[in-house]
This record gives sequence, C-alpha cells and structure tokens, in this order.
Amino acid sequence: MAESADVIGWGILATGKIARTFATDLAQVPGARLAAVGSRAIAPARAFADQYGDDGTRAHGTYADLLADPAVDVVYIATPHALHLDGARAAFEAGKHVLCEKPLTLRTSDAEEMVRLARTHDRFLMEAMWMACHPVVRQLQGELASGRFGAPRHLQAELGFRVDAPLTDRMFAPELGGGALLDMGIYPLTLAHLMLGEAESLSAEAVITETGVDLDIAIAGRYPGGALATMNASMTSWSSRRAAIATDLGRIEIGPQFHHPEQAVFVPGASSAEPTVLTGIEPVLGVGYGNEILEVGRCLREGLRESPLVPHAQTLTLLRQMDALRASCGIRYPDDPA
Repeated sequence: MAESADVIGWGILATGKIARTFATDLAQVPGARLAAVGSRAIAPARAFADQYGDDGTRAHGTYADLLADPAVDVVYIATPHALHLDGARAAFEAGKHVLCEKPLTLRTSDAEEMVRLARTHDRFLMEAMWMACHPVVRQLQGELASGRFGAPRHLQAELGFRVDAPLTDRMFAPELGGGALLDMGIYPLTLAHLMLGEAESLSAEAVITETGVDLDIAIAGRYPGGALATMNASMTSWSSRRAAIATDLGRIEIGPQFHHPEQAVFVPGASSAEPTVLTGIEPVLGVGYGNEILEVGRCLREGLRESPLVPHAQTLTLLRQMDALRASCGIRYPDDPA
C-alpha cells in the first residue's frame, strides 16, 4: 500500500452529498485517512480537501489525476449509478482497490463486468452497502440465524421520503438510474436477504412517471422456510423508515431507521419475559459509514479481494432481483438490452 502498513490512503472520486458524509466518517476511522479527492474541476476538489482532509490531502481537478496519485490505495466511487462502471474500470487499470457506492451498477450485466475487471486486475471490490456492515444489523443477523428469537415468518421494511428536487435532478433521470427502487428499495431488499436468505420469488407494483422513473414501489417476496416479506420504497411520501420481523416466538423492531439503526428490540409474544435489546457487536463509527470503511481496511490488510459481509455473489443476487422487478413493472433505462 502507498501509505504505511498501518494507514490506508483513501481517494474519493466525486464530491457530492454522499461523498461528504463518507468523508466525515472516514476521519473517525483508525488507520485510514483521506489522501486525495478528485472532481471534474479543481475548485470543488480543493474546497472538499480543505474541509474534510488534513494538511497532506491532495485535490485533483480530474478523476484521472486522482487515480494516478500514488498516495491513494483505495478509491471510494461516489458518482451517480450510471457512471460507476467507468469509474471502477479506470480505478482498476490504475491499480487501485475500489469501494463503489450502491447499487454497484444499473443492471446485473454491468456489475458482472465490474467483478470481472476486479478479478482481472487482482483488486479488491466491494459495494458500499453500509447497512450490511452496521454493528446492529450484523448482531441481529447472527442472533436470528442462531434461532434465539424463533423462526422468522414475516419481514416488513419501508424506506421513503419526499424528494423535493427539480426534474433535472439525477433522482428523476432514467439514464442515471433515478427512481425509488435503486436508491431506496435496495435497502429493504438487502435487509430481507440478510435476515431471511435468498428470495424464492418476488413481485411488485410501481407508480411510474411519463419519463419512466419509478416514484413508488411495493414489493412482496417469499423466502426460504415459507417466510414472507413486504417492502416499500417511495420518493413521494414520508415512511416510518422502520423494519420489523415477526417470528413464531415474538417480534423484532429495528430502528428508528432500519438501514442504520440505533437498536433492534425483540419482544416475546406469549410470555412475560423482558424484551431483549441489541445495540451492536462493536461501536458505530460516525453514522455508520465508518464501519464499512473499517471493513474495507480489514480486508485489504488481510489480502482479501472481496468482503464476506458484502460478497460479490450477494451484490449480483440483489441486482438480478432488481432487474427482474424493473422488468415486471415496466421500468426501463436507456441502455437496457431489448
């Protein structure tokens, strides 16, 4: 690694809102530092480096200059979904490891190509599904798998907020993967996958604009063991952002925001036993992005090329599910195959 053996140098590619949140958490992770930031112009890169970096953080006015920086070991790609594959390809060709914002790409075929490139160049690749690295989610996943809280029968999860943005915003752009499914629906789908296993069947209904963007989507799924899930994502309404799992022994409440929860609480259904509160297997770093940064650092130090918390197979499975749901609802992106 370009940095010392104890410090991993991060480069951030793009300087939008999610990159700023990521950089804030990065500063709290031991053994990691913001080595450089790249933008399409030097001024925003400098402003970002000054606000979130240290005295040695470099600013680059092109993505190519960022990827050529020898101080950068791993790149966090924070561009819109449709640009992820191009950014990752360039990073791998420059010899950098990659943490790529979710969803990894717009469609499965592009994600398969990204995984192929990572293997060809012998580089680490992980989708930035921070929920899968969250201490509370990981603890709940383990406890549920152990049978401690009974057999899961139904999972419910919803994530939505009103997107008050101009129609020129990327959230309303089909060519950039705008819509509720890829930005929000990926979270309940991933939670169900983590807690229940790979879906056996999924169906959905969506409200779609004239330009082809899904504003709201409701998903129903059947999972191993006869478990069911109902999942919702919305760009038009304020959902609870909570999740719950009903088991044959009680009910688990996850929140107040299930994709980065403060706790999970198991309430027995037919006994007078006290609720069991799970607060995580380790401290939450920042708002939770720090834990995925920590996981990337662990993997790089151990020489891994994918994370067991967010393996390539899981990322591809979720994208296949979203491809199928899009097809069933009539949600198409410009470059989708005919």
